[in-house]
Amino acid sequence: MAYDDALAERVRQVFAGRDDIVARKMMGALCFMAGGHMCCGVSGPDLMVRIGREAQEQTLAMPHVRLMEIGGQPVAGFVLVSMAGIPSDDVLAEWIHRGTDFVATLPPK
Repeated sequence: MAYDDALAERVRQVFAGRDDIVARKMMGALCFMAGGHMCCGVSGPDLMVRIGREAQEQTLAMPHVRLMEIGGQPVAGFVLVSMAGIPSDDVLAEWIHRGTDFVATLPPK
């Protein structure tokens, strides 16, 4: 599945000026890495965000959010946010910062 180029560009704009972020194409998605850890990405039409297992239940209760799946299997600690859940660049930035804040708690790679 191809990723949404317009959403990918919006994510790139949030990361503009940060030289510590690397974008990589993986499994048909565009993933953004911070410190070697995937923090967010664009999968199909959705924003993928790494929020960690501890925040998963609370985050899944939010509108327009669902658990990420690969091959029909849930991926713990990752959610997908539909376009309806990221109506503005400010809201998009908030979601992206959730991902970067989470990976900042992980040991360096």
